[in-house]
Order: sequence, then structure tokens, then C-alpha cells
Amino acid sequence: MILVAGSANLDFVVRASHIPSPGETVLGQAFQTFPGGKGANQAVACARAGGAPTHMLLALGDDAFAQPIATSLLQSGVVLHTVASAEPTGCAFICVSDDGDNAITVAPGANASLQPQHLPALDGVSHVLLQLETPLDTVDAYARIAHGAGVQVVLNAAPAQALGAQLLSHVDVLVVNEGELLEVVRAHTGAQPSSIAAALRAVPVPTVVVTLGTRGCCAWVQDTLLVQPAFEVAVVDSTGAGDTFCGALTAALAQGQDMAQALRWASAAGALACTQLGAQSSIPTAQAVAQLLAQDAQAGRADAVAALRAYCHNTWQV
Repeated sequence: MILVAGSANLDFVVRASHIPSPGETVLGQAFQTFPGGKGANQAVACARAGGAPTHMLLALGDDAFAQPIATSLLQSGVVLHTVASAEPTGCAFICVSDDGDNAITVAPGANASLQPQHLPALDGVSHVLLQLETPLDTVDAYARIAHGAGVQVVLNAAPAQALGAQLLSHVDVLVVNEGELLEVVRAHTGAQPSSIAAALRAVPVPTVVVTLGTRGCCAWVQDTLLVQPAFEVAVVDSTGAGDTFCGALTAALAQGQDMAQALRWASAAGALACTQLGAQSSIPTAQAVAQLLAQDAQAGRADAVAALRAYCHNTWQV
């Protein structure tokens, strides 16, 4: 069983021709609301895209925004451990451009109410999945408690911020994008790493996974660099793709897949999440992920693997 502890937001999404620059007003197109939040997205991905038994610890306000979030999680098969907060339910304001890029502003609200004492019993839990949209002290406490209980701790270090050595010492699998990896390494070493491979070696965590957007992803596992090229899809909206990757990866590991297999499963799930609008609404089923893997002839090609491996070793400029 997986326990996801983290944020839950209602996403306010507007489509536009492009993402506005500072001071610019852009006339938008369609507007919709979707259940979101990194924690809730990842919990849905664990259950739906990963097919794993999943619980979630979250905080919600006493308002109308809370119900769509709870409904989405429950319909995905997630068991809820809900903390009632006096603060409003968290919200995110998202602009999605016609080419699928996005810009996101989050108002944490109730997410800031999660405290160390809210962590439920870990009986039967194999993996705890955490993110950084809740108080860092709380994340640190959850990681420490879970690690001490022999539970595998997966941390998605997003949004990017400096992480202390104490927190990292309690993490078994760290998942970051390129910018987040750079933030972690700079905080730990004070230096600019020469390449992604060098950065991976500098992080004091047993396993580090880096998502690389349309290139794919890589992982540093037992002094070995694994690479997984991306699956080619028609991108509609990339919102939630990283969260889908994290949830699917954790579910795959919890169900006994090795890291190479888990990277492939998570990459396929993340790619499919880009083909629909919204965060949780775009997360594919495990059956859809399996179908993509069965029909794919692109992401495992030797030339794609070689190109991605070279990118990870080349001089790095983020």
C-alpha cells in the first residue's frame, strides 16, 4: 500500500494562445476547473495509472472547492485521511498555451495546515510519497517517521527549493526535474555541476530520478545511470504530467518492478497525461499505459537511448 501525504488544490485553468509576459494581458479562450494539487494528482496516478492500493493524507477547507477534490480522489479508489482546516481549500491558477506549455500560481490555503501529528499509522504501508507544496518541517517529519519505520520514502522535490541534509538522509528515491536537481545540488555542494550525470552523483540519496521533458528521463541507481527516452504523443496540456510520472513510478516500484521497468511505465503514463486537458482528469488508466507500452516501437530505440545518455553526460546549461 502507498500513502501519499501532500497538497490538494482546485485548479482554475484558462487556455490562451500563449502564456502572458509580465505586464501583458492575453485574451483567453476556454475556462474550466479541475481537481489538482501535486499530492492529490500523484495519489490518483498511483491508484489509476499504477493500479496500486493508495491512501492519501490531505487538508481541505470547509468550502465548495473541497468537494470536487474529494470526489475525484474517491472515484479513483484513493482512501482519504482528511484534515479539516480553517483555511480555504488550496487553489491553483493555470494558463495553458496552445502548444501545451503552462504557467502555474498556487495559493496553498489549507495545505499549510498539515502538521507532523496528522500522519496516520503506517501499518501495511510500503511507500510514502511526498512533495513540497506543504510545510517543509512537516515533510521532514513524515520522511523521518516513515524512514524510521522501514517504509520506503519517495520525495518529489517540487516546487524547487533548497533541501537540508537531514531531510535527504531520510529519502530513498528523489524525483526532480532539471531545475529542481540543480537547486538540490547547489544547496548541498555550493557548486554548479558540470553535467546531469555529475549532479546525480553529488546528491546523497540512494536513487535519484530526473525527468527531462520531451527528452525522457534518467536515474542514478547503485552507481549506474539508467536512461529512458520519451514516448512521442500529441501534446494538448502538460499540466500534471510530472505528477503522473511520480505516482506511476511509485506504484510500479511498490508492485515489485525494478527501476528500469518503473521508468518505462512512468514515462508512458506521463506521456499519456499530456494528451488531455487538466491534471487528474488527464491521468490514464493502467490499461491505457500497458497498451502504449505494447504498441510502442520508439522509446526503446538504441539511437534514442544513446542520444539521451550523451545529453546526460554533456556540459549542462539549465
